[in-house]
Amino acid sequence: MKAAFFQVPVIDSGQWAEELNRFLATHRVSSMEQELVHDGRNSRWAFSIVYEEGAVNKASSTSRRQQVDYREVLPPEQFAAFAELRNLRKRLAERDGVPAYAIFTNEQLAGMVRKPTTTVAELAALPGVSAGRADKYGREFVELLFAQGIASKGSTPENEPSG
Repeated sequence: MKAAFFQVPVIDSGQWAEELNRFLATHRVSSMEQELVHDGRNSRWAFSIVYEEGAVNKASSTSRRQQVDYREVLPPEQFAAFAELRNLRKRLAERDGVPAYAIFTNEQLAGMVRKPTTTVAELAALPGVSAGRADKYGREFVELLFAQGIASKGSTPENEPSG
């Protein structure tokens, strides 16, 4: 096993992201951790990658995860809420100067509308959602779910215990 480390600037990530993607496409990765390093306009993603020495990633484009058209897989009322969550995510990403997927992925947004998320704690329990992201952005997403009528199980976002 070997380790590789990459830093990808949040602003103007072009060549750095391409370098990371080339590495990932040509190595068999065992694990990868990423962290957003906040430093104003110098903010960047830091990646720590553990990979198998000499092993080549032979995954073809046919075995890659296919893009999901959520308009087709979600019922209309859930898709409408999903679209509003994406709009909120976009606004927050622009405000914070981060990529939208750094806030929540499309899959995580779909999870919020499939199984109505009524608290920040429930949001943090979604696969891949860290407690830090849930704490930072969760309340706005939960409130939007209530406004969209998706999270209406008889509770309100105010019923959530503060912690």
